[in-house]
Amino acid sequence: MNKISNDSLAAFHPGFYIKKYLDAQGMKQNELANRLNVSEKVVSNLVNGKINLTDDLAEGLSLVFGTSVSLWVNLNKIYFDKKHEIEENKKIKEDEKILKQMDYSFWSNHGFVNKTRKTGEKVKELRKFFQISSLNALKSSDFLVQYKTAVANVQEKNIINSNAWVQTALNLASKVEVKELNLDYLRNSLDEIRGMTSEDPKRFMPKLNDIFIKSGIAFVIVPNLKNCGINGAVKWLGKKKVLLAINDRRKYSDVFWFALFHEIKHVFQRKIGHTIVSADDDIGITSALDLNKLEEEADSFARDFLISPRDYNSFVNNSDYSYSAVVNFSKQIGIQPGILVGRLQRDKLIGYNQLNGLKIKYEIIINTKSA
Repeated sequence: MNKISNDSLAAFHPGFYIKKYLDAQGMKQNELANRLNVSEKVVSNLVNGKINLTDDLAEGLSLVFGTSVSLWVNLNKIYFDKKHEIEENKKIKEDEKILKQMDYSFWSNHGFVNKTRKTGEKVKELRKFFQISSLNALKSSDFLVQYKTAVANVQEKNIINSNAWVQTALNLASKVEVKELNLDYLRNSLDEIRGMTSEDPKRFMPKLNDIFIKSGIAFVIVPNLKNCGINGAVKWLGKKKVLLAINDRRKYSDVFWFALFHEIKHVFQRKIGHTIVSADDDIGITSALDLNKLEEEADSFARDFLISPRDYNSFVNNSDYSYSAVVNFSKQIGIQPGILVGRLQRDKLIGYNQLNGLKIKYEIIINTKSA
């Protein structure tokens, strides 16, 4: 096929012009083959665009048809340039189908990519940001987030946006400079981190980041992305650095601290070579790992480290869930009262409409410019 085209572009293989020359001079393909000292099949394939034009053939054609070598070389270059452009446009059209299932403003509003209204430019911006040749990679159920394909309620847009969220976290983590991995330092700092629960984010975030940096942890808070369902992720970036990412949705004190300690436990589980993704229960994540066991361990660690079973049982046994009782007990054990409220609500000891005034909603500034 010596011509490739789409709605607006056409690429003409040099064979297209060879045929024009043959017709104009009344020359048969077998005669051209003899003059070029090649088989008739070579000429046939060249005329029909089935083989590429070589330097030797370009020189031979210039002699047979009385043209310059550069004519054929340029025709060949123009063909490949246009062919590439047509193929790229086709790929962009395919990627635009993926783009429709994503919220481009999520990345443009946070400065990850340039703002543009042109869909083709959006595709190129996201490809560059995600470091992939095609957005189709995000459709893969085992690209970054492994999905159980048999789960009926998992939609393609969930897979796409989950992979996109994790890659966004990886991009942010790649720009975070940390010390060499030191999990002992992190373990010895857990009590200090727990003590930060009573502080304002403006006060605790710099200290928290400092601990993570000294521990070799690239800690990132990633904005919430709709149709995603990912709450956090942990991934070893080589042997000296670990990504710890959490979602910023539902930024209430109890959810923030539970999620943070949950992911810290995943770091301690040391599953090198795997991405541990914490997600909503119904989105069908799978893995070569025993995710249920890892999640249960992380949940237990976060729950019991924030409020020890002994302290919690002591409080519950009194059956006094009044405002003053919650505040006094939380002060006694050194945690933000909203953490205890969230625990009581999840354990159905109080209603989700009770004591919510003690659950502080954080205003956390997310540094996305480093990506």
